[in-house]
Amino acid sequence: MSDAKTLTVTISDAEIRRQAAGEVFQLRDPRHRELRFRFSTVDRSRGAWHVVVSGRWGKAGSFPGINTKTMLATLPEILARRAADAKARSTTSSWSTVGDVLEWYQDRMSRDRGLSAKRKASAKSALSRHLLPRLADLVLGEVSKQVIDQRLMWPLQERYALSFVRSVYGVLAVAFRQALRLDMLAANPMGALKFTDFVRTRIRPRSARLRGDDLPALLVVLGERFDQQPAGSMLALMMLCHGSRLGETRLARWRNINLESGHWFIPAGDTKTKAEHTLPLTAQACGLLRRYRAGQAARGYTGPLLFPGSAGSALSPSKASALFTDLAKGEWSSHDLRKVARTAWTDLGVDYMVGELLLNHAMKDLDATYIHTTAEGLKRRALEAWHQHLDRQGFAAIHTETLLGQENNVCAPEALIGGAYSAITHPSQGRMQIHEDKPGDGHE
Repeated sequence: MSDAKTLTVTISDAEIRRQAAGEVFQLRDPRHRELRFRFSTVDRSRGAWHVVVSGRWGKAGSFPGINTKTMLATLPEILARRAADAKARSTTSSWSTVGDVLEWYQDRMSRDRGLSAKRKASAKSALSRHLLPRLADLVLGEVSKQVIDQRLMWPLQERYALSFVRSVYGVLAVAFRQALRLDMLAANPMGALKFTDFVRTRIRPRSARLRGDDLPALLVVLGERFDQQPAGSMLALMMLCHGSRLGETRLARWRNINLESGHWFIPAGDTKTKAEHTLPLTAQACGLLRRYRAGQAARGYTGPLLFPGSAGSALSPSKASALFTDLAKGEWSSHDLRKVARTAWTDLGVDYMVGELLLNHAMKDLDATYIHTTAEGLKRRALEAWHQHLDRQGFAAIHTETLLGQENNVCAPEALIGGAYSAITHPSQGRMQIHEDKPGDGHE
């Protein structure tokens, strides 16, 4: 025994449990002079393995997750790695196959509140349908470019679009990077691999299936269906008018629609970027919203949601997609509305950065003062020009119609004067009057 808190023994799981009843802090083993075991100060049934080489400590893993047998089996590999690079990780793991890593990542991801439900579902599908069936039994030490190509990449590219293959590969790469980052693995066997090692063909963005020339016919269809199928028509019109995403549009709530100031506030939790977003509402958009709200009231709905689904919740992703399938007859998707708006903004001379802000794309190194003052005015002018263009294509016939004798009011004039809106962060006055949320109304 080198000191009162260190005990030299032949380390085993039984010996660790025996010493846990005492007060010794650290165990050493005369057979393995670089190895140390330290008891947890919180729970002595637990502890940590450390490897000490030339005075440099490295945590190798935690007990009982890594038992003595596993630790001693991997110790020679750790010492070889440390001999070659003194700063190399000492991490060991009970994992032996790619499947062990993927199952750990699947469990972790499913409980990650920072990920959207859509992203979780996409990753879960990639794991359960492609990665685990093809790679679960692959030993970690046998991961190589050739094996990944033969077992995963080449079979996938024969059956699926390259963009999808890339998304599946991305889940695999992220799982290994996350495990390495958390010291769950000593090394990342995929660290040197890139998607382009397997696929050299450039993946081009999917071409838009809606063009500016299609707008007159599309607006005729939306106008004709507006009273009979208002939810689908309004969902499409809101996305076309604002370039908004399907998810953030279907979750819209009336309390975030401010017709007095002319703003639509989208909470951070509803956006893909997890950053709150504010879109100007033009006179045309306000007229459309008033018509739609009056129609909801006439049908007996006075709840908090623009697009109510079942059980008081917002319209689900599957039902929203079904609305577009019925509307587009498979000729275009909801995302094509966003694309055609973005293209039109460019044609109308809208500044590139203003277009990106309207789309709520993630952007870096933008000056916050510019975003919240000057850019707000530019965003409004861009949408005003866009909606005037849509009016010439047939939009005016939709938002100027009256319903049940309602006047065709538009946004308050003061909301349209340049500068009056630049200090508004999100709506707080003049919201649409609705019944207060009640239990079961479907809070997101």
